[in-house]
This record gives sequence, structure tokens and C-alpha cells, in this order.
Amino acid sequence: MSDFQNFIQGEWVASASTRPNLNPSNPSESLGNYAQADAKDVAHAVSAAKEASHAWSRSTPQQRFDVLDFIGAEILARKQELGMLLAREEGKILPEAIGEVGRAGYIFKFFAGEALRLGGQALASVRPNMEVLTTREAVGVVGLITPWNFPIAIPAWKAAPALACGNAVVLKPSELTPACAWALAEIVSRSGLPKGAFNLVMGDGLAGKTLVEHPDVDAISFTGSSNTGKLIAQHCALHLKKFQLEMGGKNPLLILDDADLNVAVECTVNGAFFSTGQRCTASSRTIVTEQIYDRFTEAVIARMQGLKVGAAIEASTHIGPVVNDTQLAKNLDYLKIAKDEGGNILCGGERLDGSGYFFSPALIANNNPQARLNQEEVFGPVTTLVKVKNFEEGLAVANATPYGLSGGICTTSLKYATQFRREMQAGMVMVNAPTAGVDYHVPFGGSKASSFGPREQGPMAVEFYTKVKTHYLA
Repeated sequence: MSDFQNFIQGEWVASASTRPNLNPSNPSESLGNYAQADAKDVAHAVSAAKEASHAWSRSTPQQRFDVLDFIGAEILARKQELGMLLAREEGKILPEAIGEVGRAGYIFKFFAGEALRLGGQALASVRPNMEVLTTREAVGVVGLITPWNFPIAIPAWKAAPALACGNAVVLKPSELTPACAWALAEIVSRSGLPKGAFNLVMGDGLAGKTLVEHPDVDAISFTGSSNTGKLIAQHCALHLKKFQLEMGGKNPLLILDDADLNVAVECTVNGAFFSTGQRCTASSRTIVTEQIYDRFTEAVIARMQGLKVGAAIEASTHIGPVVNDTQLAKNLDYLKIAKDEGGNILCGGERLDGSGYFFSPALIANNNPQARLNQEEVFGPVTTLVKVKNFEEGLAVANATPYGLSGGICTTSLKYATQFRREMQAGMVMVNAPTAGVDYHVPFGGSKASSFGPREQGPMAVEFYTKVKTHYLA
């Protein structure tokens, strides 16, 4: 079994302790022992980033392009290998894992191009004989705290724009999925990036807390739970530190009477259950108008019965394991909550036999929009069915949560599709498509309790990773 170290100031650095990285399909298998950074390790990484930040912020667009393009190209060349690593580490089925790795590679390629396009404006002054220019400059040292559910794509969509804009980075991935982040760091180590401009510290919440609270960290980009996000927001606001949060979702998929039944079923099953439902954009509420409700429910159950739950790397598997025993217990707890609230479990929701953390996707009927299962994020392959009379009631139910990340509608009506797009209180809206699944070159983010700060991904990502300077020339 190998030991995997932190990456600090261009060197592999051991920590005082390590943690085994277990395969959720077979928890008796470890992918290795991964360093657990302590406060001293994090301080070392931040110091290295601070030392490197000035020179990297003065690098040319061509230097940044070359580094990011190298990283993206190698990720894409190794997507089969890295996809297998991701499937074994996180539990995504192999095709999804390979797809995520490919997405990470294209993200780095995209931001290689953005490094060449980063610019400002030349403006006419109201005063004679005066010129006005605006430029975008790097923020400085950026702390990136990423979750376990997309262990290479989310580090990519934070690190790539940060580096493209000239920032130095300290990445703290989830302690549940350090292998993909370590593999990314290993590629970065050979990319030509100056020492200290990218640092990796692996560990638990203590490492993350230390990174957030370090006075030399200029900005924090966080993806994770709402509770942790609020704590980060409080600290950063108190210390006037820039911050960006991507948090929870309770995403609705509204099925209207006029929907194409096959399209609606596939959107539901894909959005709610693929990736084991472990996506912040998963459709965990399925809102169905009454005339199509019975036919739709019967068709979804039939589709679910054809899904195979099993080991992530097996070719016949449709749904992989839950990420760990804690998440499995949480899923089962919510099934008990559903029963206690009067919900009717129509299909699934059981711990399955096998050595891994296997859980059958659950379809639960509960017409109370304020039930806990219709308000709280489970983060598993669980969706509720809510029956409504018409589009207007369905839209009201769709908006009746604290979250606003993604929302979808299945309909053949241009009128209702247009009204839904306009009135759905979410950062992303899907028509006849699953609520989960987004392109890498467009903005990602939500409203209400789902997100805070500038959007991630796409050209708008530079809003967070830069600061604007105005120049007056007489």
C-alpha cells in the first residue's frame, strides 16, 4: 500500500498522520494512505502560495495558456485510467467517471484560452486630455475547498480559472476522495507552473477551517454543505475576505399532463438516480400534474426495476454505491422520516446485499410540499412524488423551498416552458432535460440558499478570481 503526500512549494511533503482511502464498492479495499494535513501543513502551503503569487500574477498570458493546456491535455490523454481511479474512489459508475475526467480536462483547456482573452476596457473620460483604462488583476492567494461528489471536475473548475487569472492556489479536497486531487496535483507538478503557485493539502474539516481562517488567504471558493458555507461566510465577512459558496439544492422536476411520457421518465430517472443521486443538481422532487400522475408513476417504477445497483466498475451497473457508511445511514434515516411523515414508499429505498454501500433508488409519494423530505437535501438516490392540479400549483410548489439551484419542466407547451423559465427561482432551468448535467463553458450556480457570490465556470468565473483596477492617464 502506498502513502500519498501533500504537495507544497513544488515538493511532496509528508504529514504526521494518514488516512486510508476506501473503495465504497468494496470497503475492504484501500486505494492507499493519504496525508492528513494539520495546521502547520496548511500554514506552510499558504506561505508557499503567498511567496509565489506575485511572480505568477505577472506571468504572460502565453505562460498561463501553456501550463493550463498541458494539464488539460494530459487529463484527457489519461481519462480511462483516471476514470477508473475515480470510480473506485467515489463510486460513480465507470462511464460517468470517465465523463467527469474528460470534463475536467476540457475545463483546463477552456481556461487556457481564457488566459489569452483576459482584458479590460478603454473608456472616454468626461475630462479633456484624460484617458481611462480598466484592468483585471489577480486576487492573490485563493483557498479552494472541494467536495467528494465530483472529485476532479470541481477542483478543475475552481483551480483552472484561479490560475488563468494569475492567482496562487491552495486546494483542500474532501477527505473522502483525495486520490483524484492528488492525481491532479501530480500532473500540475510537471506542467511548468512555478513552485508554490499550486499547493495540495489533504485532510478533514480542521484543515479546511485553518485554510479559511489564515490571514494570508485572500479569497475562499467553497463547495459543500449549507451549514459549513454559512460558517465560512461569517468568517470571511468579518475579516473582509472575498468568498464564493456553492451549497445545497432541492431541485424540482415538473411533469405536465402534455409531457412526452418517455422523455419525462428518462429525465426523472437520470436526474434523480444517476450518479447515485449524489449531485447538488439532482431532481429530488418530482412534481406531477394529476391527469398524467398514474401513468407516469407506473412508467417510472417499471424503469427503476430495470436498474442494476452494483460495483462501480462493473459494465452492467447503472447505479453505483453510496460514497460511505455515513451517507448510507443518512439515506436510510430519511426513509424512516418519510414513513413517519405519512409518505408512501413506492419503490426501492433498501440497503442491498453485498460488501459495498449499496442502496436501491427510492421513489416516495408525499403530497405535502412542507414535509421534511420535500424541503431537506438527502444527497442520495431519493425523489419524492408530489401530485398537483395544474401548472400554476406545480410552479408554486417548485419554488417553495429555501434552495434555488436547478429546476426542470417536461412539457410540449411553449407557453408553459417559457413561463417556467421566467418564473422558476433557480440559477439554472432545464426544459425536457434532466436537472443534473451542465456544460463546462457556461455559468454554474443558483439563487437563495444554494449559492452566494459570482458564478462558477465559463467566462463569468473571472469575476471572482480577479479584482478591477481603474487607471487615469493625463
